[in-house]
Amino acid sequence: MAFALKLMDALLNPKVSFKCLEYNKILLKSTLLFFLAQLAFVSESRSQINAYAEVTAVTGKSLAISAQNESFDAFTAGEQIVLMQMQDDVIGNTSNSTNFGDLGTIQSAGLYEVRVIDYVVRSGSLDSIVLTQAPTNTYNTGANESVQAISFPSLDDGGGDFTTTANITAVAWNGTIGGVAAFNVVGTLTLAHNITANTAGFRGAAANGGGSTGCTPTGSFRVTSQANFADKGEGIYKTTTANHAAGRAKILNGGGGGNSHNAGGAGGGNYTPGGDGGPGWVCSPVAGGIGGIDLSASISAARIFLGGGGGSGEGNNGVATGGGDGGGIIILKASILRTTGTCAGRIISANGESITANSGNDGSGGAGAGGSIVLQIDSFNVVAACDLTVEASGGDGGSVNSGAQHGGGGGGGQGVVIYSSVEPTTNVTTLANNGSGGCNNSSSPCTNPASPAGGTSGSGIIDNSTGPLPVTLVHFSANPIGDVVHLTWKTASELNNDFFNVQRSSNVETWIGIGKVKGNGNSQQLVNYEFTDTRPLTGTSYYRLAQVDFDGKRELFGPVAVNMSTTSDAALIKPSLVNSEFVINTSLLSEGSAEVLIMNTSGQEVFSKQIQVIPDVNEVVQLDGYFPAGVYIVLVKHGAGIESQKIYVWHSITK
Repeated sequence: MAFALKLMDALLNPKVSFKCLEYNKILLKSTLLFFLAQLAFVSESRSQINAYAEVTAVTGKSLAISAQNESFDAFTAGEQIVLMQMQDDVIGNTSNSTNFGDLGTIQSAGLYEVRVIDYVVRSGSLDSIVLTQAPTNTYNTGANESVQAISFPSLDDGGGDFTTTANITAVAWNGTIGGVAAFNVVGTLTLAHNITANTAGFRGAAANGGGSTGCTPTGSFRVTSQANFADKGEGIYKTTTANHAAGRAKILNGGGGGNSHNAGGAGGGNYTPGGDGGPGWVCSPVAGGIGGIDLSASISAARIFLGGGGGSGEGNNGVATGGGDGGGIIILKASILRTTGTCAGRIISANGESITANSGNDGSGGAGAGGSIVLQIDSFNVVAACDLTVEASGGDGGSVNSGAQHGGGGGGGQGVVIYSSVEPTTNVTTLANNGSGGCNNSSSPCTNPASPAGGTSGSGIIDNSTGPLPVTLVHFSANPIGDVVHLTWKTASELNNDFFNVQRSSNVETWIGIGKVKGNGNSQQLVNYEFTDTRPLTGTSYYRLAQVDFDGKRELFGPVAVNMSTTSDAALIKPSLVNSEFVINTSLLSEGSAEVLIMNTSGQEVFSKQIQVIPDVNEVVQLDGYFPAGVYIVLVKHGAGIESQKIYVWHSITK
């Protein structure tokens, strides 16, 4: 029921929007209709966990939305998203030559960041997402570019930990949205299932319809889709020009298609380039597709890509095979990743697609490249009886089944696995292998293979690298305790966090700063913060946090509401939120000797002291000994009876 609860929270949470009451009525009504329409998808063990939305414009903090998929999660106020540039106008050469599809400037392709939703606007479907802070990166939304928002849910069994209940997979990229599986676990993630984005990346070319002429190894590197020239695979440039669709040349990390006669498609690229397709029947020089480019020079924890799709093999006998799909993207944050018990092995993978069906005496398709995996995890606790394999490998190209030479498919390039910590090796195996080329004939073992992916297997494994994931706030609350308000918050990760500015408002419109708490800079573990408002407003007030980076960039969290009744001087103890001392209001006690006892929540006495009650002279009690942070009960026994009050020790006392 987690999905339903998130949607209900969107109805009840005042963070949806404070812009306008009438607007909120419309917003809540449309969200309610959306909630009712989505109930059919509620399940405790869904394999998909993300929502996806095409971003057609970025204006300040506002994201205009077009295509969307909220079947498995919803975009709601207060939740996080991953904003990612999937494709960009990066092509550097469009000439009809082997250089077609070379990289120009990488632009914003592959850049991503995490942001918090302030509120959403719906008119039946999702119209826009408004963020609490404008994106840091520049995102481009032109004809040859694709940007999408992916929900970044925090999965929690209760208490910050999460155990998987089913295999988690990415919804496949459809040319506009999908391809990414991303989530956060504040505490420990226990893998009882697999996490995969296999073949969820850039799409391989469809099978060629066939109709070969003579051998065409040159002069047809980019042409329109037609029988004699197979299509290219998909890559980081969004193709909109008809005569870019087919022909031998790659299109960036998408593999080229095979040319006539029966040449093989090329493999897609990612961290390493894809392999070229086989030469074709009676073709010299070769007419096979050219492998998708490698993007290793641009790849980092802050910039990652879907694996490139493979090009199609060319055919004239109706048995040519299409190209393989690239691997998708996995972004996973957790403090600890563990396995337990006995299993057949757990898997986190984003592999490219292999072409398993042979193409008879036609050309075969190139394989998809491996995708990208980012694991921002502090430590691993993987047991030998339930080991873990993390893999982003390229697929293998397809083979032909003819004694004569035709065109096997090129191998897919390897993807990338990025660890924020040292690469784990205890019961963990990490793989980023290049795919093999298919066989150009029916020999066994193969004596005439198409090209494998380039580069060295394993080069796409990177450790000790952190990405753009910003301060992740996983808890923020404000609680009245006696005559003060105690604020607590917790971060799961921090990047360049200088400080928090604590702000208060009586109307959610005008905010004033009431304090500053130093941040932890950069951290990948849970950090607890607190602040006490010793002069709170009477009635309902609101608190929020303005988190400020070292470069001055700000992000807002909250608000949360607190109701304080009129402060009374009749409190026994002031303040009730204490560090190492508190004051007893002696006006409530009878004159003479009294005994002060402090009990913990288990009823054990942890402190006692005799005091002398003097009229109009309040008693200061200094705490001695060990007091773990938490709630305590103070009892004061005096001549007229017993007075009691709760206190809260917010820092452990050890003296």
